[in-house]
Amino acid sequence: MRGAMLYGPYDVRFEERDAPTILEPTDAIIRISATCVCGSDLWLYRGVTPISAPTPMGHEYCGIVEAVGVEVSSITPGQFVIGSFFTSDNTCPHCLAGYQSSCLHRENINRAQAPLLRVSLADGTLVATPDIPTDDLIPSLLALSDVMATGWFAADAANVTPGKVVVVVGDGAVGLLAMLSAKQRGAGRIIAMSRHPARQQLALEFGATDIVPERGDEGVARIKELTDGIGADAVLECVGTQEAMMQAIRFTRPGGYVGYIGVPHGVTLDGQDLFFRHVRLHGGPAPARRFLPELIELVWKKQINPGKVFDLTLPLDQVAEGYRAMDERRAIKALLLP
Repeated sequence: MRGAMLYGPYDVRFEERDAPTILEPTDAIIRISATCVCGSDLWLYRGVTPISAPTPMGHEYCGIVEAVGVEVSSITPGQFVIGSFFTSDNTCPHCLAGYQSSCLHRENINRAQAPLLRVSLADGTLVATPDIPTDDLIPSLLALSDVMATGWFAADAANVTPGKVVVVVGDGAVGLLAMLSAKQRGAGRIIAMSRHPARQQLALEFGATDIVPERGDEGVARIKELTDGIGADAVLECVGTQEAMMQAIRFTRPGGYVGYIGVPHGVTLDGQDLFFRHVRLHGGPAPARRFLPELIELVWKKQINPGKVFDLTLPLDQVAEGYRAMDERRAIKALLLP
């Protein structure tokens, strides 16, 4: 079997790897129907997050169950399933509180850019669709494995409820799907921070009511102008840089919420500044497993179409081009088909 391996900055290869097998009685083997490149993969690809050895890549996946361990009871071979980028037993105290991405027994998924994938803790990680989906649904179902669930968590963490004024910082796939999530949750106004025409158009399709290209002090001034000097009820930070986090905090009115799901790189906060702002911060790795049943139903009924964020489709053996296209911002998100 061949799969994606990262050797160092800007060096992705599609090469021979061992095919996965059942190692534990709680495992499942999935034949991948679709996978993709994630924006968070680019931190490793660019060398911002260093690696010490050749590393298998990929954590977003959906596909057909090929085999299960003897203790797996909730899924069976032949079902189409979606799982999170973290495995979870879905029974530990953190899972029961709705934070499966902090499961006491979690493991990273990092080998999904390949034809086959082993998923541990299959009963607590994988969710089956009602039937085998048609091909047109597969991109949207794949998006639920990470980017749609992560955008949804941003809106959840920021307490987006009907009528709220929302600002989304970031116009990558997660940011765009955070806009879709805010719209689905009833936001009254959704302000998208974006400088890219193609992404602005998709933002409008997903529910954005205003587009703001300004950054820094100009961006803050524009948000205050649009909100009559008050600021936003909820800000969804979908980037992970110092600039993005500070913009999010400055956009938020006193008593408002920042939902931050961009993986932080070099972010530091001033405690005294936060103290006097009365801004509530909540975020982290999205507990995708918590949201999968609801999101699958929305996709299955065609009430949402998060698969629109895939604007480049490639055969899996061209995975390196997917990384290049996203790194160079020629693509929002690259879909990979085995």
